[in-house]
Amino acid sequence: MTNESTTTAAPTTVTALPLAPGDWVLDPLHSAVNFTIRHLGIAKVRGRFAGVEAGLYVGERAEDVRVTATIDLASIDTGNADRDAHVRAADLLDVARRPTMAFRSTRVLGEGGDWTMDGELTIGEVTRPVSLAVEFGGLVDVPMNGSRHAGFEATGEIRRSDFGLDFAPGLLGDVVKIQLDMQFVEPARG
Repeated sequence: MTNESTTTAAPTTVTALPLAPGDWVLDPLHSAVNFTIRHLGIAKVRGRFAGVEAGLYVGERAEDVRVTATIDLASIDTGNADRDAHVRAADLLDVARRPTMAFRSTRVLGEGGDWTMDGELTIGEVTRPVSLAVEFGGLVDVPMNGSRHAGFEATGEIRRSDFGLDFAPGLLGDVVKIQLDMQFVEPARG
């Protein structure tokens, strides 16, 4: 028996993005991992992580796209050295015990310039699902060396408490907003 009202959406393919298949390499000089968290519930503290490694693998279909990233938690920079030292300490991030945060994508969906990337974020021994809204910024050939760069902006949020980082709940907000500005370099054309 066939249900005629059921429709099947066409599969989303990476041909919707003009990305060459292969392993794209992060351009660290033109990429940033930024965050915002509320302080005392009345103001925002902004910061970034300088130590980032990431990779983008593009396959034939959107289902084949994979993104991985590792962030050095000790590389936090909020613009205040004393605050950064406190955030690295055992009562908050505890970078001696949790030196990195790692992300791996599990699914990429979308078309045109707007995409969603689902994945898993691991901080220490805790892994939780996270979903990021991704905007494809486009492709450009760099005149100085002829390399092709792709730009992406990804935004989302996590809860500190989901990762056991629940120090000072009245002092710091639980929600951490994430903004990633990433450039990747196309695999060498052969």
